[in-house]
Amino acid sequence: MGADQKQQEDAEEEQRRMATLLAARKALRTGVDRSRALGRALARDSARLEEIQARLPAMEASVRPIRAPAEALECAGGDIDRALGPAVAVLKVFDAVHGLEPALLARESLASDLPGYLAVLAQLEAALRLLADNCGLAAQWLADIVAYLGDRDLADPGFLSGLALQLERLKARADADLDAGLLAAALAMLEAEFRRLLADHSAPLAMKESAASAASVVPSRIPASVVYKLGLILDRLAANGRLDRCAAAYADARGDTVGASLRALGLDYLKETSEDAQVLSPSVERWGQHLEFAVHHLLEAERRLCVAVFERRPEAMASCFAEIAARAGILDFLKFGRALADTRKDPIKLLRLLDVFDALNRLRVDFNRLFGGKACAEIQTRTRELVKMLVDGAVEIFEELLVQVELQRNMPPPVDGGVPRLVSFVAKYCNQLLGEPYRSVLTQVITIHRSWRKEVFNDKMLVDAVLNIVKTLEVNFETWSKAYGDTTLSCLFMMNIHWHFFKHLKGTKLGELLSDAWLREHEQYKDYFSAFFLRESWGTLAPLLSREGLIMFSKGQATARDLVKQRLKSFNAKFDEMFQKQSTWVISDRDLQQKTCHLVVQAIVPIYRSFMQNYGPLVEQDVSASKYVKYSAEDLEKMLNTLFLPKPGRPRRAGSFQIRHSSDKITSAMTGLYRSASTLK
Repeated sequence: MGADQKQQEDAEEEQRRMATLLAARKALRTGVDRSRALGRALARDSARLEEIQARLPAMEASVRPIRAPAEALECAGGDIDRALGPAVAVLKVFDAVHGLEPALLARESLASDLPGYLAVLAQLEAALRLLADNCGLAAQWLADIVAYLGDRDLADPGFLSGLALQLERLKARADADLDAGLLAAALAMLEAEFRRLLADHSAPLAMKESAASAASVVPSRIPASVVYKLGLILDRLAANGRLDRCAAAYADARGDTVGASLRALGLDYLKETSEDAQVLSPSVERWGQHLEFAVHHLLEAERRLCVAVFERRPEAMASCFAEIAARAGILDFLKFGRALADTRKDPIKLLRLLDVFDALNRLRVDFNRLFGGKACAEIQTRTRELVKMLVDGAVEIFEELLVQVELQRNMPPPVDGGVPRLVSFVAKYCNQLLGEPYRSVLTQVITIHRSWRKEVFNDKMLVDAVLNIVKTLEVNFETWSKAYGDTTLSCLFMMNIHWHFFKHLKGTKLGELLSDAWLREHEQYKDYFSAFFLRESWGTLAPLLSREGLIMFSKGQATARDLVKQRLKSFNAKFDEMFQKQSTWVISDRDLQQKTCHLVVQAIVPIYRSFMQNYGPLVEQDVSASKYVKYSAEDLEKMLNTLFLPKPGRPRRAGSFQIRHSSDKITSAMTGLYRSASTLK
């Protein structure tokens, strides 16, 4: 038992020694592996270690000043703290600026909450002003402390040199783009929003011709809330030097809108050009209506809107409105007036010049109010030039009218004895000049023209001048009547012309001024020439049907038949001759034509009927009766009632009303004076 126990113990001891050896071998192997790994690591980092070793002298030099006397370092500490305080504050402001960036670049917030966006923008502007005021100062303080450290050898000179260079660069940028373009981006977004608001609310009005007679100012179609937003944006952009750009954008949008609204009325006629005033005449009335509508309503509304939007920037309002007016086409209206003033002289042109002057005169107060500032200098100049052309042109034509009527005296009268168009035209024309509105407008125009020459003019002088034209025309009657080779045609002409004067001037302003006695005199002249005409023409036919001698031969039918044949033959020849000649003559007035025909019928037909009833049977039984009995009484009446009717398209001659131009060459520009009365409005 003892031996076995000892043997067992030895075995256990052997095992323990073996385990110890194995553990030692493992530990040695691990140490060797670690040594090898460390060797490899040292081999890899040898270059880095060499670099660190090379930098050690410099690092030693940089920390050497820290070993400066404690008193010097303690004194510098307070100065460093005071210099770093402003710099830290500036850095905090920079952080705040960058914090505003998301809000300022969000277009949604700009469109939905403009006041909130502008409040954030105001914060940015305040921050940038603070940076501009303090960044340079903080940099200077830091530069001073760097210099302080350098003077006292409290830091490495190389380090201080580099720091000083950076501070100089910072001071140079103190007035530069400190926000990396954030403010410019925000302002660009504001400007885009300004244009968007204008575009969304600047659609042309849906207008028609009838809209030109509207009695109220056309609404701006921009809600008050949008006007308020535009004003806020404009104020902010103007504060940042963008007022001109905003004004230009506003003028573009509103000017094009007003222009498009006006063009919808049909303003193509403004571009018409012609040397003949009558070509432009149909457009003058529309021109006046459209100009009044443009000034009283569209431009008046635009001015009110302009004042509201530019309320806080009135210095830009005048020039902006002037640009809107120009873009709307106000100068085109003035060009049309000038085109009319440049046409050839013509009586109708005088009326149109007065129409244009009257339209401008009615708008004079509005023009002065809307376009009175320096910004509208071009509109003022063009308007003054046009007014002078209108006044000069109207007075020139009016003063030549009397001379032109006199010049017609030697011109041939109408070949058919009708009323010359000159007569009907002058009667209507002078009546227009003495009626409203032309009477007061012409008096005003001539008064202005005379005032330039330090002369006076009044309404009585105008009336006298017009009456002189009419009375000069009267003198032409006698000269024209003598131009006819046929006395009866001359009488017919005088009957026509005197009746025309009486009928067409009675009850008119011109007739009232000429007096009832003057008009009755023309009526009496008409009666006189009518009686003379009948006596000297158709009155000569009745004696040809005389019964003289027929009673004596009443018992001898053959002899009586021959006498009846002779008288009928003479009557037929005279009647045919007279009817053929007078069938080309004209009585212009329908009532006078019917009355004259009735008198002719009464002078002939009853006598012819009686003659044929008594003596016709003597001839009618003869085989050659048709040679002598050509007409029945009814045939004569029908034929006579067709006399003196106006012939369509036949020219009404009375000379050519010519105007002497400044070159003293007479041109036939005034022939329109003889056009039908329909040319007069």
